[in-house]
Amino acid sequence: MTRDLIELEPGIRRLRAPNPSPLTADGTNTYLVGTKDVAVIDPGPWAGAGDRGHLQAILDALNPGERISHILVTHSHLDHSPLARPLAQATGAQIHGFGPSGTGVSETMTQLVQSSDLGGREGTDHGFDPDVLLADGDVVSGGDWALTALWTPGHFGNHLAFATHDTVFSGDLVMGWATTLVSPPDGDLTQFMASCRRLSQRDDRVFYPGHGAPINAPKERTNWLIAHRLEREAQILDALDQGLTTIPAITHHIYTQIGPHLIPAAQRNVLAHLIDLATTHRVTATGTIGPKASFHR
Repeated sequence: MTRDLIELEPGIRRLRAPNPSPLTADGTNTYLVGTKDVAVIDPGPWAGAGDRGHLQAILDALNPGERISHILVTHSHLDHSPLARPLAQATGAQIHGFGPSGTGVSETMTQLVQSSDLGGREGTDHGFDPDVLLADGDVVSGGDWALTALWTPGHFGNHLAFATHDTVFSGDLVMGWATTLVSPPDGDLTQFMASCRRLSQRDDRVFYPGHGAPINAPKERTNWLIAHRLEREAQILDALDQGLTTIPAITHHIYTQIGPHLIPAAQRNVLAHLIDLATTHRVTATGTIGPKASFHR
């Protein structure tokens, strides 16, 4: 057994990939669900041929008589999905996901991409290609487990959460250690709010997120994230009322307690809010909507 393996509860184990960073906390959480036939959720990053560190840790986490029968991916960011294909080749298991990168992007974002340079798509696994496509509500099951796919876009268009009983593997949509990056066009604040509201209507006991510790009060955390976004929206509208019209100026005005290395991510979040405000006709953009546009009430 690998020393990094933690049993969170009967039938659910967690490994942590060795990729800590300001945007991944202590690393990507890889979950093993079930016994005998085991589902792996979010295999994690892969540095290329010859990198067997986390792959070997996943294989070493299996008990005698267990096999990996399913590989599930919450979304195709480089810290979650690249190891899926090497793991599939090593085990014969199929990869399950909502679709390749770009799947699930909203119509609003699709139209904006055609008319402007939104930037973004940082950290995307462009080679992600699941063997089995999961639609919202599809159930994947093994001998002693069943996981229901919940399409929860907002952080990423092809984002899935996986629910079993009173437990949700929430990916990067809901995390306890930080708020979620929403970077257009794959990140969409309108979708994000809808997905959070959907999860907040459930009565779950625990969320197991893509990064960080388990969330033991998931409804409260999800409702807090919704309220936080509404508060951020109000701050942006107030900044516009004060005559600040550009994304860098608004970001500097609002995000006063973060390090310089997080400013680019904060600017992407502000852009996501401004796109939502523009599409609901609460603000207007001078020129084409994008990172360099000016915005007004």
